[in-house]
Amino acid sequence: MSTRQAKVARGSASLLGVEGIVAGYGPGDEVLKGVDLRVDAGEIVAILGPNGAGKSTLVKTIAGLLAPSRGSIVLDGQPIGGREAREIARLGVAYVPQEQNIFPTMTVRENLEIGGYVDPKASTRRIEQAFARFPMLARRRRVQARALSGGERQVLAMAMALMVEPALLLLDEPSAGLSPLAAERLFADIAAINDAGMSIAMVEQNAREALTIADRAYILVDGRNHRDGRAATLATDPDIRRIFLGG
Repeated sequence: MSTRQAKVARGSASLLGVEGIVAGYGPGDEVLKGVDLRVDAGEIVAILGPNGAGKSTLVKTIAGLLAPSRGSIVLDGQPIGGREAREIARLGVAYVPQEQNIFPTMTVRENLEIGGYVDPKASTRRIEQAFARFPMLARRRRVQARALSGGERQVLAMAMALMVEPALLLLDEPSAGLSPLAAERLFADIAAINDAGMSIAMVEQNAREALTIADRAYILVDGRNHRDGRAATLATDPDIRRIFLGG
């Protein structure tokens, strides 16, 4: 079975369902104005759109950092909308923010230990798995995280999130601020994580590269669904290319 066939087979069941979500940062502040989203098991789903479209607000709401005022969020059949972020994390959602996603004065290994604090008995095994998956982290295990490059820090942040063996990985602008080469390497790492079976919802400004590795994508505009579909189809759509991909 090819990688793509395996992903299709894994993606046959819905893992995350978001329907009609309205959310913002204060009373009467509706950044999201009724957004729908679905992530099937084994998929990478890209969340795209212009600045201010509500992309980051959406993943923060799924992760429990913001409470929706309306709508539903269901993870593997269980309602999670409005629950505390810690509870949602225990239920299987790992969120990697764009910034401040590592502990810079701690070593790489210590960061991974922090990532696995909820299950310390399994921590050693999972750290070794992280080192096997990301050899760069193994080589720099005793280095303080602040000495890592931007791309390496993002890899560490993802490895920390994977320490809890989540069902769903939420990535918020993982390639922001990275050089083209570092971003290319990071996207390869994200694809490899997905090939190993991890379901991923990813907010990205680098729409072209995101559509290259994603199975499906949603485009938000002004807090609403604008378009969605297979990533390969959206990447070749003339209107999408003109407006969101630069030609």
